[in-house]
Amino acid sequence: MASLICGSFAFDTIMNFEGRFAEQILPDQLHILNVSFLVPSLRRDFGGCAGNIAYSLKLLGGEPLPMATLGQDGTTYLERLKSLNISTQFIKEVPDAYTAQAMIMTDRDNNQITAFHPGAMNQAHLNEIDASHNIKVAIIAPDGKEAMINHAQQLFDLKIPFVFDPGQGLPMFNAEELKRFIEQATWVTVNDYEAKMLEERVGQSVAEMSKSLKGLMVTLGAQGCQIWENGQSTHIAPVQAKQVLDPTGCGDAWRGALLFGLEQNWSLEQCAQLGNKLGALKIAHQGPQNYQL
Repeated sequence: MASLICGSFAFDTIMNFEGRFAEQILPDQLHILNVSFLVPSLRRDFGGCAGNIAYSLKLLGGEPLPMATLGQDGTTYLERLKSLNISTQFIKEVPDAYTAQAMIMTDRDNNQITAFHPGAMNQAHLNEIDASHNIKVAIIAPDGKEAMINHAQQLFDLKIPFVFDPGQGLPMFNAEELKRFIEQATWVTVNDYEAKMLEERVGQSVAEMSKSLKGLMVTLGAQGCQIWENGQSTHIAPVQAKQVLDPTGCGDAWRGALLFGLEQNWSLEQCAQLGNKLGALKIAHQGPQNYQL
């Protein structure tokens, strides 16, 4: 049985500015800001949470079923998925939109300016989950707001266990919406910053939230991760990366490992240990989908 991955597909355009943004932006002239940055290096990566998680899960030998939307420019992404033998069964093409795009510019001090165009992602709710899909476990990753709400409800109604992974989409939801996600989900996973935001939004600690779930996982970057089960926490030690090149997609690599472990009925501790290993492998390579086991 397979893992359904509800989330985004996106093209990530990565640019490097060799100077410092602070030297180009005059604080007392922000009201008439007009700047241009020369970016000698540029690369375009296949990205988006659903794409990255599916890539990682496939590397591990799992069976990812990404459910997402692509725009009129999505042909190369479809070809990419097919070349990796990743199912395109639940991918919908939106002809009058572009695929979601993230344009990220980084200066020499690692400060970033990002522009994000959601495009076809805003139509992700057009995909629907039904009982005919042979799904063992699922994840609700960052996507269009309506899609995340609808897909969580559909999985809950079908009694399919799923991970709620709000990610950068967390600020879209109010307290009641987030509480509903937690009530419906089987597991929740967030990073340490998102955990603090989630606690503030819903008025509960992660320890309290974990009592209504099978588990709540908080990733801690270079410090590993923390697993909360029934109000009790376990720290999972990090794995040291051989080199640190690019953290983009490390969280998605971790989630791919989580799904693989859940497919195999592993404990959350085993899932997290594999996730830490895969995250360390990913960080040593550039691009969220440019590493191998």
